[in-house]
Amino acid sequence: MFAFFIIIFKGVTSLNRVNNHKRKQSKSIPTKVKRASMKKDEEVDIEIKVNKKGESKVISRPIKEKKKKKPKKENGPIKRIFRKFFKWLLIFLIIFSILFFINVKRNGGGLKGVLCTVLGQKVENVDALERINVLLLGISEDINKKLTDTIIVCSYDPKINNAFMISIPRDTFVGTDEAIAKGSEKINALYSKNPNKAVEAVEKIIGMDIDYYAVFNNNAVIKIVDIIGGVNFDVPIDMDYDDPTQDLHIHLNSGYQNINGNEAEQLLRFRHNNDGSSYPAEYGDNDFGRMKTQRNFIMETVKQTLSFKNVLNSKNIINTVFENIETDLDIDKALAYVPAAVNLEIDTITNYQLPGESKRCNDLWFFIADETKINTLLKDLGIKE
Repeated sequence: MFAFFIIIFKGVTSLNRVNNHKRKQSKSIPTKVKRASMKKDEEVDIEIKVNKKGESKVISRPIKEKKKKKPKKENGPIKRIFRKFFKWLLIFLIIFSILFFINVKRNGGGLKGVLCTVLGQKVENVDALERINVLLLGISEDINKKLTDTIIVCSYDPKINNAFMISIPRDTFVGTDEAIAKGSEKINALYSKNPNKAVEAVEKIIGMDIDYYAVFNNNAVIKIVDIIGGVNFDVPIDMDYDDPTQDLHIHLNSGYQNINGNEAEQLLRFRHNNDGSSYPAEYGDNDFGRMKTQRNFIMETVKQTLSFKNVLNSKNIINTVFENIETDLDIDKALAYVPAAVNLEIDTITNYQLPGESKRCNDLWFFIADETKINTLLKDLGIKE
């Protein structure tokens, strides 16, 4: 029995050896050779496969060469100069930003602090500013002479953030005797003599001091409105008027819209349409309606000039204004009031028409100011006690 198991064990062992030998023969034999049929000196992978029947099969594959990385090109002198330039520019901007925000903080922070810094003002100087009264004179250039179509007293007190406007009708009588009144005694004729004459007349009529005057013509209006990107304004009525003698053509539709410089000139000069119709009575007819539109438009212009999009451009805006107006107000003085005005609530600005009535004097129509009502108005505004 023992001999029988030994014979079986040897038989199994011999069978395993044969099977292992066949497995080894059937394995692939990879190698690398240079083949004549390939491109010169091209390396290939050769695989020789042997099947169970002892047949061999040769498989060849070309070896893909790894692409060599191109050496980095050295930067030329111009690129190096630009790289250094932008590096130092970045450093400068970082330092400038830090200093800018330090100054903004010193000037009280917020929008007021930004404006003080941008305009080169000190917050303590801005806080010490007193009320300022400015007479605005808008000039229409007629055939022979310049007449003031717009006369508005503008007053602003930065300490209490209070502002108001008073429109003065252009036909306001400035003579001494109504019985012998002449056309040259209307207030709109005084500018042609001297702007200071208009200032003196206004001071006499309303009983308050005027610190400065500012005279602007049609071109000034166009440039000022355009530089702030136009003014969003609700045109009260359709406007259709033509005056070839002044080369004046007004064509505006009613409604809320963006008014550019040319359209602003039309809006501010409109009194009535070609068919004689004008503003509705409750708004103010002819000259009175025009004065109301002028005041409302000025308020919207100020509001949008002080908006965030124009704040950082305020110095450029002020420079443009001063390049296109005639004034005795120093530009540095005007710039000092801008940071204070940024906190002004535009909707709180009150606007008035000079109290009085229209009256026919010596066959001419004039506006006669009412001194008693004017004094009452100024007391209500805190100008008089």
